[in-house]
Amino acid sequence: MLLLAAFSVAIAQTIVLAALTAFARGLDVSTTAAAWLLTAFMLASAVATPVAGRIGDLFGHRRVILIGLVLLLAGSVAAAVSTLLDSYAGVVTGRVLQGLSGGVFPCAFGLARQTLPAARLSGVVAALSAMFGVGGALGMVAAGPLVDAAGPASLFWLVAASALLALAGMVRVPSPSASPSSPGRVDLAGAALLAGALVALLLAVSQGRAWGWTSPQIIGLFVAAVALATAFAVVERRVAAPLVDLRLLVGPRLLATNVATLVVSVGMFSAVTLLPLFVQAPPALGYGFGYSAARTGLLMAPVALCMLLAAPLAARISHSLGPRAAFQSGAVLAVLALGGLGLLHRSVAEVLIWCALLGLAYGLAFASLGSLIVGAVRQEQTGAATGLNTILRTVGGALGSVLAAVIVASSAAAPDRPPPESGYTTAFVVAGVIALCAAVVTAHRGGGDGADGARVVH
Repeated sequence: MLLLAAFSVAIAQTIVLAALTAFARGLDVSTTAAAWLLTAFMLASAVATPVAGRIGDLFGHRRVILIGLVLLLAGSVAAAVSTLLDSYAGVVTGRVLQGLSGGVFPCAFGLARQTLPAARLSGVVAALSAMFGVGGALGMVAAGPLVDAAGPASLFWLVAASALLALAGMVRVPSPSASPSSPGRVDLAGAALLAGALVALLLAVSQGRAWGWTSPQIIGLFVAAVALATAFAVVERRVAAPLVDLRLLVGPRLLATNVATLVVSVGMFSAVTLLPLFVQAPPALGYGFGYSAARTGLLMAPVALCMLLAAPLAARISHSLGPRAAFQSGAVLAVLALGGLGLLHRSVAEVLIWCALLGLAYGLAFASLGSLIVGAVRQEQTGAATGLNTILRTVGGALGSVLAAVIVASSAAAPDRPPPESGYTTAFVVAGVIALCAAVVTAHRGGGDGADGARVVH
């Protein structure tokens, strides 16, 4: 049930990505406005994740998971009905409610650590980590065919059905016999400052191209993000029970893992943003295949399938060599896949091979992150630490999507001209270099490697 809960949240994040053009047409808004259907989810998720992780540590992870699934179900129904009514504001509101379910991820890790025996924990943690990528990839795969067959509202009904199944299962899961381990209260001031910093940063990143990177609005948002983040750091160092223990971000056992998480997420979301654009480009441009949304989704199916297959493989590698080795294996494979996509993409067969390798690469990387984090913190810090790591994935995803779009757009001779093939080549290669950086960051052996299994099950 934990896996289904995590999968439901992950698929909700990317389910609209391949169908933004259809939403723009159906809701009678610009493509820039339609992009808010993705941005709204990411903003809400980034804000909710650390708060939910902390509340779960204090008052029980199962309770927070149930609340998150209820919000996901309510938001999905609201977005589906609003789509049928052609209400743009209603769909965005529904996406915000869906995004608030992002706290399911850290609490799923916390509940697994509380309830599972040592023999099963590492495998379940790896599977939960993989769900972030697997669910996201399946969301993109399913969107195109589903929209073509049943319309845009069907995307939200799919998420609603998944959330309902997960909710029904979680209701039957008994509460842990042990009570939450660290009584206290939620740091509301820290939550407000962190929310403000994340909203300002992600809003600036997601809207930079539309508003202009040097516009007063974007510069003001970046300045606000820095100021709010600084204030957040000051507050967290002074309060008795901080929302985020900053040692979980920069501590010697976690710094490399957190930096690698941010970097590998940039590379991952760069790739998944580029692939639909590339394969949908008309062959008359000298590249691309002129695919529809449905065929694009099917082309990306190997990414999702290989991510799913990578989860048990990551567990085996983590058990024998440690999760750091599994992560680095994934990062190196990502370098090969992204380099291949950049340089060898003339045929559909070539792209399919690189997609499969990319899915395997990121499946290994994401599946090992949970073990690296869980193995580096005390049990009562699990929710907060995994919540912080999930935030970094979200921020990295936003940065990656924007980076890919900027590189491709800047290669065009004029704003109204299609980008040349070299723009995609450069963007894929840059994503590969970023993936290589993730492997380098984790190259030295440090704490949190998880090689000593006892550390993971404290």
